[in-house]
Amino acid sequence: MGSNGTPGVEERPAGSAGATRPAKRRLLVGSAVVLGTLLLTGCSTATTEQWKRLGLPEGASDRTEAVRSLWIGAWIAALIVGVMVWGLILWVSVRYRKRNDDAPRQVRYNLPLEVLYTLAPFAIIGVLFFYTVEHGNKITAMSGDPQHTVNVVGQQWQWTFNYKDTVEGQQGVWETGTMDRPATLWLPVNESVHFDLTSPDVIHSFWVPSFYFKLDVIPGRTNKFELTPTKIGTFEGKCAELCGLYHSRMVFSVKVVSRDDYDSHLRELAARGQTGAATGGSDATTIPGTGEGEK
Repeated sequence: MGSNGTPGVEERPAGSAGATRPAKRRLLVGSAVVLGTLLLTGCSTATTEQWKRLGLPEGASDRTEAVRSLWIGAWIAALIVGVMVWGLILWVSVRYRKRNDDAPRQVRYNLPLEVLYTLAPFAIIGVLFFYTVEHGNKITAMSGDPQHTVNVVGQQWQWTFNYKDTVEGQQGVWETGTMDRPATLWLPVNESVHFDLTSPDVIHSFWVPSFYFKLDVIPGRTNKFELTPTKIGTFEGKCAELCGLYHSRMVFSVKVVSRDDYDSHLRELAARGQTGAATGGSDATTIPGTGEGEK
């Protein structure tokens, strides 16, 4: 009790409150170190490399460098703008924080700031536009004299690949997939390939993430692109456009092989009688594997 009869304040040992703060700080720092160590050790080499590419897969075509440069450059530009905006927000929050109840000095115009607000976005857009056009031209460039041509047919709900090479005296061979057994596209390494994309039903999108290229497949229109696979291996492909009930089943594989293996595969297709061109039926839901209405 106080001398005036009021409840007294409990006395605490001097420095007890301050003593707990360093302990809490050490605990937080230690926890952060442990968590960071666990995160770093839990990442595989492949995951670490993908982080360096800012989420992009390992490239496997001659379009890799143009797309990667544009992607990383856009992230760098966004980071610079973000840091500047965050810095300004923090600075004005501290510099002009409320200190008393007096009203701040009122101003109507600030010409230098208004000029900056007007010109800075135009400068940013101009730089991004320049590099987008420059890299876009490289990404969509076509030689006019490709070594191979493949007609890709996207249909509900699988893919058909028509190889235009002459095989065993026949002009072109083909292969197709089913929902239960997705198609595989074979390509020779380090040889240019021209792709024609067509569809008999709805819009699809031909996408091989490792090729750093994606293009829509539109009914009544033939979209074209060209690239050169640069790495032997098997890569995943998919439809990147919501195309119907079984959209998730429109997956396929891409096998990049040596020229000898490529030629051997085309001869196998010819031996099976899969010559000419398969364009996909108007009622593509009857392809084997859909379970109903099969022919």
